[in-house]
Amino acid sequence: MVGYEDEVWWSRVTLPTVHAWTEADRPLRLVEQAVPKGEPKALACYGVLARRWDAAGRHEEAWLRFVDGRPVSGLTTRFLAWCTERLAARGTRVLVLVWDNASWHLSREVRGWLRAHNQRAHREGGVRIVPCWLPVKSPWLNPIEPQWVHAQRKVVEPARPLPAAELEERVCAVFGCAQLAHLALPQAVA
Repeated sequence: MVGYEDEVWWSRVTLPTVHAWTEADRPLRLVEQAVPKGEPKALACYGVLARRWDAAGRHEEAWLRFVDGRPVSGLTTRFLAWCTERLAARGTRVLVLVWDNASWHLSREVRGWLRAHNQRAHREGGVRIVPCWLPVKSPWLNPIEPQWVHAQRKVVEPARPLPAAELEERVCAVFGCAQLAHLALPQAVA
């Protein structure tokens, strides 16, 4: 299995660059939007475009997990663990993971987790992860990047800010995947 991994922010107020045809006498009006105090202006999401090949050809699907807060190393390792659990259930043995050089991908915590995970997978059986980092500033090499752009255009709401739950629902519908619980870091014990 080859997985193209990336993170994206889904803004609830910023409209993406879109082009729209309108009647000459009825121009499209976009309204500046605001989010109620205390609610997030954007939602962070991890995603992987999973591709596999078999006798029937190429199969592709997107796996998404929204997160509480922003992408950090601890959430990256949780996302990778979730991906490997899904792949293990399908009998996959190796995930070739293509991703960029984000700081939370290259961190000591993530590199250590990958090493320990691969050693455990080798000893006990499981899905090994072979990371393939893309060159710096080369998003066009990651096939999930255009998927994000097209999805952002499909979920836009010009008339009102979307509630967080509705935005998540729309994003999952665009990608044809289930809306799952957010990934979150464990709470510190006092």
